[in-house]
Amino acid sequence: MKKEIVVNVGLGETRAALLEDRRLVEFYVERQEDQRVVGNIYKGRVENVLPGMQAAFVNIGLERNAFLYVDDALAYSKNGSQNGDGHVHSIKDILKEGQHIIVQVTKEPIGTKGARVVTNLTLPGRYLVLMPTVEYIGVSRRIGSERERNRLKAIAKRIRPKGMGLIVRTVAEGKSEEELLQDCRFLLGLWDRIQQRARKASPPALLYKDYDLVYRLVRDTFTPDVDKFVIDSEEEYHKTLELLDHLSPQLKNRVYLYHEGPPIFEAYGIEPDIERALQRKVWLDCGGYIVIDHTEALISIDVNTGRYTGSTNLADTVLRTNLEAATEIARQLRLRDMGGIIIVDFIDMESKEHEKMVLERLEREMRKDKTRTHILGFTNLGLVEITRKKVKQDIGDFLHKTCPMCEGSGRILSEATVAHRVQRQIKKMARETDAEAILVAVNPSVAALIIGAGGSGLRALEEQTGKSIYVKGSADYAIDQVNFLAVGTKEEVEAKALPVRQGQVLDMEVEEPHISNPRDGIARVHGYVIDIEGAGSMVGQKLKVEITKVFRTYAKGKVLSRA
Repeated sequence: MKKEIVVNVGLGETRAALLEDRRLVEFYVERQEDQRVVGNIYKGRVENVLPGMQAAFVNIGLERNAFLYVDDALAYSKNGSQNGDGHVHSIKDILKEGQHIIVQVTKEPIGTKGARVVTNLTLPGRYLVLMPTVEYIGVSRRIGSERERNRLKAIAKRIRPKGMGLIVRTVAEGKSEEELLQDCRFLLGLWDRIQQRARKASPPALLYKDYDLVYRLVRDTFTPDVDKFVIDSEEEYHKTLELLDHLSPQLKNRVYLYHEGPPIFEAYGIEPDIERALQRKVWLDCGGYIVIDHTEALISIDVNTGRYTGSTNLADTVLRTNLEAATEIARQLRLRDMGGIIIVDFIDMESKEHEKMVLERLEREMRKDKTRTHILGFTNLGLVEITRKKVKQDIGDFLHKTCPMCEGSGRILSEATVAHRVQRQIKKMARETDAEAILVAVNPSVAALIIGAGGSGLRALEEQTGKSIYVKGSADYAIDQVNFLAVGTKEEVEAKALPVRQGQVLDMEVEEPHISNPRDGIARVHGYVIDIEGAGSMVGQKLKVEITKVFRTYAKGKVLSRA
C-alpha cells in the first residue's frame, strides 16, 4: 500500500491529507484564528468542585471552564484515599475551590462543552512519550513482534527517569538505545522548562503549547511506511527538512517541494474527496450507498443497496454491499474524525457466516486507525455498535456552521406553511388596527401562495379583514422571513407597495416567460412583477418598457425598444 502525506499551506490556514493508494483517509486543518488546544498544558484554578458529578471545573483561560473528572485528577490526590475498586471516594478528597492545578487538555471544547483535562501529563517525542506524573512502562500495541517489544521495553526500563513513566511509540521499532535516550533527554528538558514556568506563573496560564500541524505530522505521522511527504510551501519545506535532521534524517529524501502546475490538492484529486466527506450520503463503487446522520447522543450509519441489484441472488447482493460498506465506513470514520458512539445498520443478513465476514472486514479496516476504537459486534437487533475516542470536532463540524434557517435540523418550513402563518398574522394585525391598508414583504414563493391564482387568495383575505392588503415578494427574503413594512391609509401604503406608476418608462431584463401566457415575458422591480406584452421570446434581453397599467400585485407593460 502506497502512503503519501500532502500539505497545502495557505494564508492563515494549513491543510494536510494522508493518502493510501491515492485515496484520502485522513484530513487535517489548522487555522490561525482557531488554534487547537489538545496537548496544551495549563496552570489552572479550580472554580467549582461538584461531588454530585464527581468532577471539577477548572479555569485555564479559555472561553469556558475545563472539565476534570475525578479519575483524571488522581495525580493531585494527597492521601490516595480509595475504595476497593481503586477509585477515590470523592472529588472533595482531592481538590478544593481556588486551588492551583496543572492540567493537560485531552479533548477540544465541542459545542457548549468545555475542554476535557487530566492531571496525568504526557509529552510526546519522536520515539517516546514521557509521563512525568506516573511510573509506568508501555510499548505500542502496533509493534507486532514480541521479541522487539521485549527489547524496547527493556531499553525503556533502563532509560526511564526516576519517578516517571515512558511509552515507546510505534516509530521506535528497530531504533537503538542511544536514539531513544536522546529523545528521552529532549523530553526531560522540556518538562524542566514547563516546571520553571509553572513556578512563576499565576493561573490561568499556558505552560506548554503543542507544535503546529506540520511539526506534528513530521513527529507523529511521517513514519518509514510513508513513501512521500509533499508540501507546496518553500518555507515549510525547509522547516520540515530541519526537523527531520533531529527526528529522522533517513526520511529526508522522501520530502518533496511542490511548486508548479495546478493547486496541490487539485493535482492529487483531494478536493472532491473533501467535498464528499461533507455530504450525508456516500456512494459505494458497487452502486449501494451509506447515509451518515449525527445526533446529540450518537452517530448512525445506514447501509442501502441503492442502484446495485447484483448478478446471482439476494444474499450475494446484500453481502457484497455490506462488505464494501464496511470498508467505506472505516475510511469515513478516519476521514471525518467521527467519535463517540456509532451505530451501523447493515442490510439484514440471514447467514451468520456472512455477518462474521462483514464484522471481520470492518475490524481489519479499523486496524489502520490510530485513534482508539472498539467494535462491539452485532446486537440482538442486528446493529453493529462501535465506540471511537472523540478528541476534537469532526470535519463537518469544523468546516460547516449551523444553518441559521434550520438550526442544524436539515429542515425548514414549507412555503405553504409560511403562507398560512402570514395570513393568520395579517388577520391578527387587522383586528388590532384601524388603518385602511397593510403592506407585508415575504419570499416570492410565499407571496404567490398568499395572492393565489388571479389574486383570489388576496381578495378572500381582504373580504375577511376589511382591509386593503398589499403583498410584496422579495427575492432577498428567506422562505420563513416576514416583514410588515407599512400600516396606514390606502394611499400611503400603495405608494410604498407599488414601485412603478402608469406611463413610467424603465430599462428592465426579461427573466422568464409568463407561466400561463408564454407569449408575454416577466420582469421584476424589487420583487414586483411586470408582465411585458409579447416579450416571452426575449428572455435574457434588456428592453425599454413603458408601464401601461398598474395593479396591486403586478403591472402591465409594452416594449418600446431594446435597451
